[in-house]
Amino acid sequence: MAAVGDTIPDVEVQVLGDDGFPKPVRTGEVLGTGKVVLFSVPGAFTPGCTHIHLPGYINGYDELAAKGVDDVFCVAVNDPWVMAAWADATAAEEIHMLSDGNADFAVAMELTMDATGFGLGVRSQRYAAVIEDGVITALRVEQGPGIDVSSCIAVMEVL
Repeated sequence: MAAVGDTIPDVEVQVLGDDGFPKPVRTGEVLGTGKVVLFSVPGAFTPGCTHIHLPGYINGYDELAAKGVDDVFCVAVNDPWVMAAWADATAAEEIHMLSDGNADFAVAMELTMDATGFGLGVRSQRYAAVIEDGVITALRVEQGPGIDVSSCIAVMEVL
């Protein structure tokens, strides 16, 4: 499992480009400069992710910025169209959505979970990380259901 002091894995994920087509980006590039908060959710549009986790970061964005955070990213094992639609549906204008459609980033972080029993395949565990110039300085992984240690409020406590 990824740990404090590790360099963030550099794998290809996708964002939805202005032309409406997926655009590949490297996690080492988008997460590797400045102070970044990254939070991962098991799936876009799922209840806890949509009603609690993402809104916490939307509402806390200004406070994170005031604490020196340059960017906030959300990653999920969903396609880029779903991630963009989720951002639109929740008015997540300041949050950068990363599509980890094949779970490559989740695997590289060693933070996967098996959701095949729900028909969802391999997904990412719920977690939040503070990354400074590509190095993980804080990592908070949920140990079960719920949104506690990876919430925006919890992350603000370690900034």
